Amino acid sequence: MRVTFGKKEKLKKKKEIELLFSEGKSISKYPIRLVYRKTFFEENIKIKAGVSVSKRNFKKAVTRNRIKRLLRESYRKNKYIVANTTHQFAFMFLYSGKEMPEYSVVESKIKGILQKFVEQEIESK
Repeated sequence: MRVTFGKKEKLKKKKEIELLFSEGKSISKYPIRLVYRKTFFEENIKIKAGVSVSKRNFKKAVTRNRIKRLLRESYRKNKYIVANTTHQFAFMFLYSGKEMPEYSVVESKIKGILQKFVEQEIESK
């Protein structure tokens, strides 16, 4: 499997994002929260993911963009954990902390969240 995070894997459609927040479930490991929802995509992609950082906590776009880059990179490196899901899902990673995180912290939290997601999927089958 290629370790990329291409255009087709990004969650961009406003309608999909609204449905995700209205009907989705969430998993949290402070300061990161994953909101996910089982869905159907026309492309042959298992998971579409997006990232978000609160403007309330980080006023400067530079810091928000840096945190989003950290979130995307740690998801890209660890998406193999959820690669074997049987259904298609929409993911949204939300950063809710108040200070700039270290990459190692972000990566460990994302790994934990993805493993927790896989465990919940196994239980729900």
